[in-house]
Amino acid sequence: MPSAGMTATDWFALLHPVLIILFVYPVVGATIRLGILARERRLDINPLPPTVGVEHADHGRWLTTGVVVAVLIAMAATYAMGSGGPAFPLLLAGAGCLASCLALWRAKGPMLRAGFALLCWFGLLGLGSQPALWHLGRSPLDGTVWGSHYWSGVLLCGLLLFAMAAAPETLRSPRMRRLHVSAAFLTALLLAVQAISGSRDLLGMALGG
Repeated sequence: MPSAGMTATDWFALLHPVLIILFVYPVVGATIRLGILARERRLDINPLPPTVGVEHADHGRWLTTGVVVAVLIAMAATYAMGSGGPAFPLLLAGAGCLASCLALWRAKGPMLRAGFALLCWFGLLGLGSQPALWHLGRSPLDGTVWGSHYWSGVLLCGLLLFAMAAAPETLRSPRMRRLHVSAAFLTALLLAVQAISGSRDLLGMALGG
């Protein structure tokens, strides 16, 4: 059977697409639906309870955290398959990214929330810059970057972290709500790109193997 030759690292690498398919995309659907309902309530289109907005924000937190965890798993698996170098510093950096994301759940002040979001995102960028973590392109001037599963995933993480960090301001400010909706459209586009490029890369690995 094809799975007979799979190593523990190969099985670990499968956690990334499994988490995305079984958790992230279903939560995306629920988050979008709750966002539409929250907008209908705000515009008095649909008499809904005020909890719909809270549920939308809560689903957004779970979505962001799930994507960050999936990206960290993918990076760890890629590093394990392509490098024999020291992993401890990278493990610390990954733990720092996850801790920063989790800190966003409880951070109150806007500067604190922005700081944790940037710390998490810059940590992901730093991890992705490691030579052992292969991905298409390493500069925006390189055309292959725009077809990269990694780069669209990191940009997706940045948008989700921004939405999570700015949730209280989005609730209060019409301008921030418009920005949030615009970012949500880009987020949806990036999720589609992730599905396509991820399937392409998995197919390439299967044919290459």
